[in-house]
Amino acid sequence: MVQLTLPKNSRMTTGKTWPRPEGANNLRKVQIYRWNPDDGQNPRLDTYFVDMDSCGPMVLDALIKIKNEIDPTLTFRRSCREGICGSCAMNIDGINTLACIYGMDEIKGDIKIYPLPHMPVVKDLIPDLTHFYAQHASIMPWLETKTNRPAKEWKQSIADRKKLDGLYECVMCASCSTSCPSYWWNGDRYLGPAALLHAYRWIIDSRDEATGERLDDLEDPFKLYRCHTIMNCAKTCPKGLNPAAAIAHIKKMMVERSV
Repeated sequence: MVQLTLPKNSRMTTGKTWPRPEGANNLRKVQIYRWNPDDGQNPRLDTYFVDMDSCGPMVLDALIKIKNEIDPTLTFRRSCREGICGSCAMNIDGINTLACIYGMDEIKGDIKIYPLPHMPVVKDLIPDLTHFYAQHASIMPWLETKTNRPAKEWKQSIADRKKLDGLYECVMCASCSTSCPSYWWNGDRYLGPAALLHAYRWIIDSRDEATGERLDDLEDPFKLYRCHTIMNCAKTCPKGLNPAAAIAHIKKMMVERSV
């Protein structure tokens, strides 16, 4: 399991074990990371028992059931519930993924749920993604043009549009960046897999007219070159994308423009 960043001067403790539902025979044991910045206590693991006969198949179903029926103080993010938004990203059974698309039948034994690793924790399963979003904004995730805007739309060939496949589908869940050791160690300066995947998406967009400026901005010992192609990002991406490949393509473009 990947390491977690705990609040300063704290240690993990054994938390509360909640009662088993009465009359339930098909139970799953769920252990969840809990931390409240307002109570002055150390992070802990609380244990719950979920009746699978009255619960949906996904980890998010169990979390919603626990919050609705057992412990209303449990805090986590979720949004559309359709595996697209990325809000419910967390570390489940040692894997960074989306709770809404990760089935409990994929987990052997107890279900263990933590917030995304190596990120400041706001509360319980909610990481602070402020810096992550700021890094995304820094790569100018929009179409940058210099010529006059066309009367109707910026046209793009089918072939050029196809180049964006495998890039635009990113839902900014942060699963990839928080699974990357280089990002753990240099997250203040290394942009990380998610931001660089988006950077490449705009660099190769045939309609964009700021390719040179985008590459110039990434020409930095830390922003781009801290990637060592460990491939954790591709392995953990819940959308099946490959940020490492995108980063490698950017590095290749850097070499080609310097020749």
